[in-house]
Amino acid sequence: MITWLNPASLMFGIIAWMLSVINHRLVKKYDQSNWAAFSIISISACAVSLWLQIVYGYYLVKIEDWAAHMDTRGAVVFFSVVLLMVTFI
Repeated sequence: MITWLNPASLMFGIIAWMLSVINHRLVKKYDQSNWAAFSIISISACAVSLWLQIVYGYYLVKIEDWAAHMDTRGAVVFFSVVLLMVTFI
């Protein structure tokens, strides 16, 4: 199950971005009034994606794989910031 944390995190991050783009296009093109639902679902998918990364980091600490933890944390921080910025923008 632990091996699915990173792919699931990636999937939820892509869903968050797709919902943000869909929301932006619907509001811009059709002046839809349900933008709040798309925004909440998009931010929720972003939160789940980040939570899965936290769980994976906890797993690495729990099994004491310090090398893997230190090797991946920089990339996780960078891509977490990118995910949050794109989702919120």
